[in-house]
Amino acid sequence: MTLHQGDCVHLTTDVALSAGLPGGESASTWTIGEPAQSSVYQVIGVDAPRDRCWVRRWPLARHGSPVFEVSIRQVELHHLPQAQSCPSRS
Repeated sequence: MTLHQGDCVHLTTDVALSAGLPGGESASTWTIGEPAQSSVYQVIGVDAPRDRCWVRRWPLARHGSPVFEVSIRQVELHHLPQAQSCPSRS
C-alpha cells in the first residue's frame, strides 16, 4: 500500500495520544480507544523509509484537529462517498 498526503485512512489498532496537544487539551480528550475502523483520519505527511505517517481526525473539528504520528502499518486506506471525502491531493 502506498500512502499519500490527503488520503483518508482508518487506524487498524487503538492508539492513545500523549500529552502536549495543541490548544491545551488533555490527552484523555484525544484518546482514541475505539474499536478499529470506527473513525476516519486524513494523512498529513508520510515518511516511508521510517515507516511513519502523521494523521488527524476527519472531518476536522471546529477549532482544528490535533495531528499525531503512527506507524504506516497501523493505517488502512478508506474510501468515502465523494460528497464526504477528504480534500483531494494537489
